[in-house]
Amino acid sequence: MDWTLEPLHADLGVRVTGIDMSAPRDAATVAAIRDLVDRYSFVLFPEQASGDEAQMVLTREIGAPEPSHTARADGNLEYFGTIGNVQPDGSTLGNADRKTVFLTGNNMWHSDASFKPVPAFASIMSAYETPDEGGETLFVSLRAAYERLSDGERDKADPLIGIHDYVYSRSKVAPDAVHEGYRKTLPPVRQRLVRQNPATGARNLFLGSHVREIEGWGYDASRPYLDALTEAAVADANVYAHRWQPGDLVIWDNRCLLHRGAGYDADRYRRYMRQTRVSGVGSSLEEAA
Repeated sequence: MDWTLEPLHADLGVRVTGIDMSAPRDAATVAAIRDLVDRYSFVLFPEQASGDEAQMVLTREIGAPEPSHTARADGNLEYFGTIGNVQPDGSTLGNADRKTVFLTGNNMWHSDASFKPVPAFASIMSAYETPDEGGETLFVSLRAAYERLSDGERDKADPLIGIHDYVYSRSKVAPDAVHEGYRKTLPPVRQRLVRQNPATGARNLFLGSHVREIEGWGYDASRPYLDALTEAAVADANVYAHRWQPGDLVIWDNRCLLHRGAGYDADRYRRYMRQTRVSGVGSSLEEAA
């Protein structure tokens, strides 16, 4: 493909220009985009966001769209999530609004939908309104984090199973908003602590705020180990901070990246971004050990 690729960080990320994402894409183009996701984990197409319809077309080309884990009022599935404070009628929510507080859970390091039996493969984000200050999203590569482990540390991590629990993670920031329905529909799930990319064979840790403990260790014994792995992974030198611009279209790989929001002042600024996700193909437990 006659595209220009500009790396964004030593561990992850590429900026892609020379492609018109509004044009029809053939199978070879879609395969090339997926290859960029496998290689770079974070793929930025600047000035390419062009609405929900176009984003859903891209989502379906990459894989099966993943429905939201929260039900719509009418009972239908929802495939888009709004990241920010702008509401459908154009109004905004401030810092103190309950929904804003709940979304601060996104300011913890996490992988989207790792708490589902089949964790998400990719997230796709289109940015339309972005704050003048704050609002960055920070990313780190858990592939690079795994590569930095010693042989002994890898041997220890490889067979372990993490327990991912949505109620556990969201209770940290908004316990009053975690109702009994979440406990019933999103029970804890088992995920490998070390995953492997089926296309490249690259291995990575699978961490984040949703990981409550290591199976068989108990909570108290698990936390020092998990916290130490995470702290090493998210050291400042390993972080790519993406400063969103209106028009940004980004695809990132949830299998091997952690991300978190940096926060912004919702009383002063508008933020409107639309996210879809691509489902994974199976449980992490079914992946190569």
